[in-house]
Amino acid sequence: MTTRRSTDLLLTALAPAIWGTTYLVTTNWLPAGYPLTVATLRALPAGILLWLLGRQFPARNWWLRLLVLGALNFSFFWAMLFVSAYRLPGGVAATLGAIQPLIVIGLSRVLLGSAIRMAAIAAALAGLAGVALLVLTPKATLDAVGVAAGLAGAVSMALGTVLTRRWQPPVPALTFTAWQLTAGGILLVPFALWLEPPLPTPTLANVLGMAWLTVIGGALTYVLWFRGIARLGPGAVATLGFLSPLTAVLIGWIVLGQTLSTAQIAGMVLVLGGVWLSQRAQRSVAAPGQGSTGSSDRARA
Repeated sequence: MTTRRSTDLLLTALAPAIWGTTYLVTTNWLPAGYPLTVATLRALPAGILLWLLGRQFPARNWWLRLLVLGALNFSFFWAMLFVSAYRLPGGVAATLGAIQPLIVIGLSRVLLGSAIRMAAIAAALAGLAGVALLVLTPKATLDAVGVAAGLAGAVSMALGTVLTRRWQPPVPALTFTAWQLTAGGILLVPFALWLEPPLPTPTLANVLGMAWLTVIGGALTYVLWFRGIARLGPGAVATLGFLSPLTAVLIGWIVLGQTLSTAQIAGMVLVLGGVWLSQRAQRSVAAPGQGSTGSSDRARA
């Protein structure tokens, strides 16, 4: 593996690792019962912040695509994520979300013409099994609406990931991320105002928690994530998402003093093995021009 590819992988992996802190920050530092408002405040200010750094408006022929990407990667995805989280035990919701890499493999074949390799499927299945061991409990129950929302959220993020690769504008990753976050935040605003009451007066903890989710968990991580999709491809990036529940479990162990079961330790091994196998499978087919924004993908736009 080249040094450049290793650097790209490490930087991209930071995004899901940081997303693993979301549950801790949300439950300890933010007011409960405002999922859509929090999602809006996470996306829209992050998008505006990144736009102020890049200061570039999208061309009109990109507006519809950006609304689609904003909905898939943020608005619809986060809405389905919250529905599944409220109606299902956390372990079930996380396991449903972990099928995303398998969906990415299929969509990449259809939309990008990528070959389907058994090693990539095995890696995705290993990661899925690892996440299940990490977060599922014997008392986990199913709810039809919650399961449907969880699956819809996984499909939404998978399609958003693949289309982000297919629709690569000739702009830096920071600018492309700014456009998507802003579009996603704008789409969330009416639903947050309509479905949720106004936020209470924020405390210092609320401000710090929201700042973390917006600046670090929003702006920084999605620049790294979309940069990784452009440089490495959806297949290589999707399995890195397994690191999010892994990080969440480790934080629970280190920060909250939770115990680790034998099954969870086995799950960690499977997750890391799945990520390793996926990168090994993707490395052998990496395109020579993948280190840039991908001129072949821009030609499809």
